[in-house]
Amino acid sequence: MKVTGADLTVAVRGNSLLSGVGIVAEPGSTVGLLGPNGSGKSTLLRTLAGLQQPTRGQVRLDGVNRTALGRRTIARRVAVVTQQTPPDLDLTVRDVLLLARIPHRPRLAPVSRADVEGAGRALERAGLPGYDDRVWSSLSGGERQRVDLARAFLQEPDLLLLDEPTNHLDVRHQLDLLEQLAASPVTVVVALHGLDLAAQYCDRIVLLSGGQVVAAGTPAEVLTPERIAEAFAVPAAVTIGPDGRPDIRIRRRAAGPP
Repeated sequence: MKVTGADLTVAVRGNSLLSGVGIVAEPGSTVGLLGPNGSGKSTLLRTLAGLQQPTRGQVRLDGVNRTALGRRTIARRVAVVTQQTPPDLDLTVRDVLLLARIPHRPRLAPVSRADVEGAGRALERAGLPGYDDRVWSSLSGGERQRVDLARAFLQEPDLLLLDEPTNHLDVRHQLDLLEQLAASPVTVVVALHGLDLAAQYCDRIVLLSGGQVVAAGTPAEVLTPERIAEAFAVPAAVTIGPDGRPDIRIRRRAAGPP
């Protein structure tokens, strides 16, 4: 799925959250959203997902204005993983996962054997085999995050929108997730904090600051020492590896007055 956002502007109670933002995600690509806290990453993802209506501009999915697509069509084709996992639920992990299959079933149709088998495979993919009958409320934060990611994959979307999906994950599971995203045929737009992870796994980077795009392009084009210093107020050393991707080392800032 190709995703295009043009002139996206969002204001809430007089506060500007996005201003004239443009973004393009080509089919099958992984686009990383970077920027300091409050830069507009989450708002942009919510706008692309249809959870936040822009005050100006439009989102197109494969050339069609998102507002012209029915809710059931969107539910089949777009999966969203937010920073907040659902609160304590009196549901098993299997039940949580099977929510992803509702848009794909005829109305009032029961859960199929294929759905249940798919849920088991999704858990194995997430590194949680045998968790089917665990109660959601018994899971740790990292386990909940991984189940929520498994739910998104089980939905079989054409577009996957993720807001800080590496939160609560240890290093190995962060790499496992990003490798899955990079290898997936699905179009991915993902907000990340880790500049090094974005540099290694994203095809393109959109750098936001103050609700505006300050740079967009390949990781090597966007993640320069100058732009990192300007956007994040930290010094960085950047070298380009043999694969053409930047290796980023954040340097210690000079000690200031106590």
